[in-house]
Amino acid sequence: MIANLSEIGHKDCGLEGFPLEYLIPVTSRDSIPGEYLGTPIESLLGYHNLGYPLKTYKHAELLIGMCMDYRKHLHIPDNFAYVLRTGGGNLRYSEFKLSYAIAIGGVKAIVLIGHDNCGMVNLMSKKEKFIKGLVENAGWEQSRAEEHFMHFVPMFEIGNEVDFVISEAKRLRLKYPKILVAPMFYGMADKQLYLLKE
Repeated sequence: MIANLSEIGHKDCGLEGFPLEYLIPVTSRDSIPGEYLGTPIESLLGYHNLGYPLKTYKHAELLIGMCMDYRKHLHIPDNFAYVLRTGGGNLRYSEFKLSYAIAIGGVKAIVLIGHDNCGMVNLMSKKEKFIKGLVENAGWEQSRAEEHFMHFVPMFEIGNEVDFVISEAKRLRLKYPKILVAPMFYGMADKQLYLLKE
């Protein structure tokens, strides 16, 4: 079994320089803060980290915002959650979908999940590769690919993964004051969910 990220060194888990002190491991029900107990947030942590038996759901209780990165998979039951996957887990341009899930779907809690080695961090360093990829893979003209990149980078650059998720959680709490919002982190090395210290 892989040790959780908070128990191993930065170099060992591929997170050299990453702020592991912000990660709160969830290794038992006792490690889940009281505000989340008895909520869909506890259920998510229980299903994914703690091996809670999967229940049957008729409708979603939770909205999960997470990165579109294909390396992440959550262990949850069918019909348990709406899942919005976007670059960096950035929901700033998906707010109508959030509002729909709350207003029509009756969702009472939101979880935002960041992860290490996110492609939406330091997007400018990927400019050449991005443009070359659109030219070679999609048949775009180089000028169009460059214009496309420069237009969208300010919208989708997230900066630091942890800071972004925490700031988004705070923003969504202000926007939806009756909704419980929890910032989390998915460790790519151990595939575990962590709560984030705010």
